[in-house]
Amino acid sequence: MIDSFGRKINYLRISLTDRCNLRCKYCMPGTGVSKFSHDDMLTLEELYTITKAFVELGIDKLRFTGGEPLVRKGIVEFIERVSKLDGIRELTMTTNGILLKKYAKDLKDAGLNRVNISLDTLDGDKYREITRLGNIEDVLEGIEEAKRVGLTPIKINTVLIGGFNDDEIEDLANLTVNEKMDVRFIELMPIGEAATWAEENFLSNDVVLERLKGLVAVPSEDKSSPAVYYKLPNAKGKIGIINPITCKFCADCNRVRLTSKGKLKLCLHSDREIDIRKILLEGGDLKKLILKSIGEKEESHHLEAKLYIKRNMNEIGG
Repeated sequence: MIDSFGRKINYLRISLTDRCNLRCKYCMPGTGVSKFSHDDMLTLEELYTITKAFVELGIDKLRFTGGEPLVRKGIVEFIERVSKLDGIRELTMTTNGILLKKYAKDLKDAGLNRVNISLDTLDGDKYREITRLGNIEDVLEGIEEAKRVGLTPIKINTVLIGGFNDDEIEDLANLTVNEKMDVRFIELMPIGEAATWAEENFLSNDVVLERLKGLVAVPSEDKSSPAVYYKLPNAKGKIGIINPITCKFCADCNRVRLTSKGKLKLCLHSDREIDIRKILLEGGDLKKLILKSIGEKEESHHLEAKLYIKRNMNEIGG
């Protein structure tokens, strides 16, 4: 699928649920959020039908997100079914890792290729503070199990938060020295009800490059990747820098998102949504709607103008 700006759209991020077993400060307000009713969410059968249509139109990379995707019942069986679709090149998942120790082997056996794991600190007390609920040991054990069963290469996603984890940049980067693991520093994005908090705690990724001396640039293997990669001297893994605020990567965007309610988001930072589920339930031409929507994909976002979306991140899919 080619959009109106000549970009090849081959990557679909699917939010399986708005539910999460954590309450991260940059994702949702401390009081929690209003959960969708069960009837509002796509059934797994509906989700499979929509996914199949996208794959037949040229999507070859799928990422499962949430909320937390591993709290969705039937997730392993769903992934196994999707993995058999003709044309799938890569099946991945972004998870907070809390349940990964339990599910890693089953996910690998079902056809999942690898995982990205959200981890903003290596300190147990700070982890509980930023997540409001979590135990870091669960995540660390999940990482080890993912390595053991081969859900690799693992990518650690670290949201850079001023006054919180900027003193851990070196420690997090050093995870790449002895492990073939990537650590990606992501600028804090002002989204939904947490937008004001994100603005107040924003820190440019330039600080990562200033702190880590001797970094060597690594040529990108994927032009559409939002990360610019580097390596510490003699390290086995890489360090990624993702700058959605200070450096846009819209020109090479190859992705769209499907929310757990069946809404297609053509740009993460746009409030515009297309109701895919409605067309499905009405028996309409699903592929025709998808192709029409791809043709309307935004050229770029406008975060620099402080045009922030209203949805919380758990509702969209990370």
